[in-house]
Amino acid sequence: MKATRAALLAASLVIVTGAPAYAGETATAPTALALGAKAPMADTKMKATNGKEISIADVKGAKGTLVVFTCNACPWAKKWESRIVKLGNEASKKGIGMIAINSNDPNVVAADGYDQMVVRAKERGMKFAYTFDATSGIAKAFGATRTPEAFLFDASGKLVYHGTIDDNADDAAAVKDAYLANAVNAVAGGKAVPVAETKALGCGIKFRKGAAS
Repeated sequence: MKATRAALLAASLVIVTGAPAYAGETATAPTALALGAKAPMADTKMKATNGKEISIADVKGAKGTLVVFTCNACPWAKKWESRIVKLGNEASKKGIGMIAINSNDPNVVAADGYDQMVVRAKERGMKFAYTFDATSGIAKAFGATRTPEAFLFDASGKLVYHGTIDDNADDAAAVKDAYLANAVNAVAGGKAVPVAETKALGCGIKFRKGAAS
């Protein structure tokens, strides 16, 4: 049964990442940050929905830091949104800092603008920083290509998990492998992450023109 689930998941990854999820999809695919690497551009400030300028370094937790690239408009980000918010809101209680980053160009998808982010953060009850990557440069530095796409760093600042949220975007009750939640719990407990890397599922990030590679 496990092999069958793995095969089905692999097939779904090919289907989802192989075609645009909605208008404005980009084909740009930078190389993803390698496991064991430190977070790039960690001191770069971004405007959060509370109006403050916040960096990845600012939210660093005693046990780790979770960075999730997401947005307002992507259907896949919406499917996982409640799970991401719950995970992020609970992360600080486990000693893990959380920051969500929207790197999409609002000129491509207006719903991904900063004002819309402010509304979304309030509606969803986000207790973590939801920030606006105004140049798309941070996403490019991470090698992020999808929304949502997660990067989890341990207490020493090394990347220990990269990829998708779990194995069932459509039905939270049917999830068999909660990859990101399992990784967060492992890091919080000082244990090795059970699955360190999965392929991110979602819409392609709409990079701004001229974004640094």
